Amino acid sequence: MGLLRKEPPQTDESFTKRQLLEDLTMTKNALDTAYANFEAVVDPDLIDCYTYEIYSVQKRYKFLLEQAKQMDLQTFL
Repeated sequence: MGLLRKEPPQTDESFTKRQLLEDLTMTKNALDTAYANFEAVVDPDLIDCYTYEIYSVQKRYKFLLEQAKQMDLQTFL
């Protein structure tokens, strides 16, 4: 019957590239959220909190971009 199709098996490389792109997207969204939260607060403790969060997420984003560059991935983020 052709109702249930089996997807072709994924190679480790395609899974890794797809996962990396998903991680980049999620990290970019987290960075945008951290910036928005930083701009919305006035309490000094929350300013510190979001400053550290932005720094941390920027580091992760930089790491993921370097990984993508090593894999010759082209993204439009």
